[in-house]
Amino acid sequence: MNQDLQQQFVRDMLTESYDGLDRYDRAILLLERQAADTETLNDIFRVVHTLKGTAGCLGFHRIEKLAHAGENLLDALRNGLLAPTPAIASGLLRLSDGLRTLLQTIEATTTDAGAADHTALIADLHDLRLNPAGPAASSPPAHEPLPAADPTPAVSDLASAAAPVDPAAETSALSDGESATWGLFDPLPDAAPAIAAHAAATAPTPSAAAARVSPAPAAPSPTTPAVGETSGRNSALAASSVRVDVALLDRLMNLVGELVLSRNQLVQLAQTRHLRPEAVTEISQRLNLVTTELQEGVMKTRMQPIGNIWGKFPRIVRDIAHELGKQVRLQTVGNETELDRTIIESIRDPLTHIIRNAIDHGIESPEKRSAAGKTAEGQLLMRAYHEGGQVNIEIIDDGAGLNLARIRQKAVEKKLMSAEEAARLSDREATNIVFLPGFSTAEQITNVSGRGVGMDVVKTNIEKIGGSVDIQSAFGQGTTIKIKIPLTLAIVPALIVRAGGDRFAIPQVSLLELVRLEGAAATAALEKVYDTPVFRLRGHLLPLIFLHRELKLPGPTQLDAVNIVVLQADQRTFGLVVDDICDTEEIVVKPLGKHLKSLPMFAGATIMGDGRVALILDALGLAQHSRVVSEAHERARTSAVSDDGSSQSAHLTQLLLFSLPGRARLALPLDQAARLEEIAPKSIETSGAREAVQYRGQIMPLLRLGRYLPGAEDPAATGESLQVIVYQHAGLSIGLVVGHIHDIIAQELAIQPGSAAPGLVGSAVIQGHITDLVDIPAILQSAGLSFAHAA
Repeated sequence: MNQDLQQQFVRDMLTESYDGLDRYDRAILLLERQAADTETLNDIFRVVHTLKGTAGCLGFHRIEKLAHAGENLLDALRNGLLAPTPAIASGLLRLSDGLRTLLQTIEATTTDAGAADHTALIADLHDLRLNPAGPAASSPPAHEPLPAADPTPAVSDLASAAAPVDPAAETSALSDGESATWGLFDPLPDAAPAIAAHAAATAPTPSAAAARVSPAPAAPSPTTPAVGETSGRNSALAASSVRVDVALLDRLMNLVGELVLSRNQLVQLAQTRHLRPEAVTEISQRLNLVTTELQEGVMKTRMQPIGNIWGKFPRIVRDIAHELGKQVRLQTVGNETELDRTIIESIRDPLTHIIRNAIDHGIESPEKRSAAGKTAEGQLLMRAYHEGGQVNIEIIDDGAGLNLARIRQKAVEKKLMSAEEAARLSDREATNIVFLPGFSTAEQITNVSGRGVGMDVVKTNIEKIGGSVDIQSAFGQGTTIKIKIPLTLAIVPALIVRAGGDRFAIPQVSLLELVRLEGAAATAALEKVYDTPVFRLRGHLLPLIFLHRELKLPGPTQLDAVNIVVLQADQRTFGLVVDDICDTEEIVVKPLGKHLKSLPMFAGATIMGDGRVALILDALGLAQHSRVVSEAHERARTSAVSDDGSSQSAHLTQLLLFSLPGRARLALPLDQAARLEEIAPKSIETSGAREAVQYRGQIMPLLRLGRYLPGAEDPAATGESLQVIVYQHAGLSIGLVVGHIHDIIAQELAIQPGSAAPGLVGSAVIQGHITDLVDIPAILQSAGLSFAHAA
């Protein structure tokens, strides 16, 4: 056979086999928890039978031999000669692990000649047909390497294998961990004679049966993998491939064709040298549209449902619960939630650590749960959903919750802080101690936990991909861990700013709002608290970072205006002062070179439209580098007292203040304004009988508010940019043309409905002035402009 063809067959076999074994694991767990189902058994049998046949054709006889032993056991189950037991389920899961080990050896070396010997596992699978209960308590766990075969026959093993099964011994052989959680099944009452007859034809030789050794589990060592880690690990081959829907590929091919046509037009235009502005505009618009759709299509090929990794966690939960003698039921919600495959791979280890900690530290033993009035079976819920352009993942357990007193005590014992510092911590701060490196409340090191690397790894890995993690816990009731991560890391929307003459990009996932102070207010509004520059934003003191100072760049010669970019990182809000705010655009993220990777302020780089490179700022890195999260900054940040010394009211409404010629004081709720934009008059076109502009891949109609409010007028037609409030609903946008946008404030509203007029909800006193509140839905209706028209 041609060598390239042989390698292609091997790659195909490995890809299909890994997928098949993932289905196999899920089916075994289903079989263990529920009554035997014919279709489930057939599906399990088909996976092993297909793997056996493919491996045999390609000359991988070790896989063929091991799969054949498992096939015999599954055949007995399928034919009704055996009923599932915990020992059989454990044996079949060990079969899955053994087959994966062989596949990984083939993937690394292209042969199975150097693979571990699985003679003992083959003998165990044979013995399970004779003794379905099996010596489960003495079998090596799935995560431990199987011992090498002992060439010396053990007569006692042969005698015990042939001896009749004692029901009492069968019951006593079950370990405490094999509880009803994972399904206790009794063997068929009269199955022993049939099992013996069925197994006689394929019985291994005495030397093979004698080779089986069942030592007690070894004490954990620093090199022993933690329980549940190996069963959920993907191969490099599986991680390097992705399945794409054929319909999506067809759409991408059509878009590439459109892109080629646009390229041909551009090349012809360049060759003729007749650069008519209309032609250039037409080609650029078409090129922009096709490129945007192509970008979205390519991104969809990278988007994978989170269920691709969640499907491995039931096996991990089963192994850890079995190891700890606990009963845990895992439920997943939102398996279809999609995110970039790079991020999916990045969150696999953090989620595994969280699950291990939840089962080990959170969920109690059945006895303790019963004593506390809970069900013996612990509940573990994993939920994923999209919100605000991010993916939210929640891991919820109904266990013991966090013992904050114990956490403070452990932090002092491990010399992470003094007793006085621990006593001063708030409950929120005490909860965050679990993220400190080296912290653990485990009394001893086990295979599951105790080394103090779990939650530290979680926080570090999540923040590396621009996410955040938060813990909420109630002692005795349970714990909820919330993770927020971006949808993708490849192309992200960003705000472009300037400092010291250079441009920088800030990912919008960290951006909350923009504040601009002009004239005398630029200097008067800046204060200092504990030597920290702050700005009082709606009653809250906002710590400030001056970008040019942090990066040691030359600052502005004179301070005519202050531009503050309000950012959030690690649940903390701060203001980044920049020289100028340029624009927003989608940027392609490029990794940094080795000489810049150690700088925490930068998350990557991008190439701008003019070909120059702009560095991408890391909000969390900036906060850490500037020590904005230090104690002094924290006190400034949490100070939420208004100027008169009273506490801020909880019933505030955020309002956007603007004006029109003829009406100097207008407002609308800020949640109705998706964005604030400046639009050049020359970019306005006509769509139907209405003014419109091209906006973020859509045609956005423009509505001049001055024509629909009594006493108001349109802004004067000048060459300056128009101030536009973008109103969005159901993903569609309408631009509201106003005169000037003045401020964003928060205050209690006392609307006087009697002052309502066409297009107005009413009036209220805002900042000491009577201000009219605009009724945008009513204006859209009177203008005959609905979102159906906007589409």
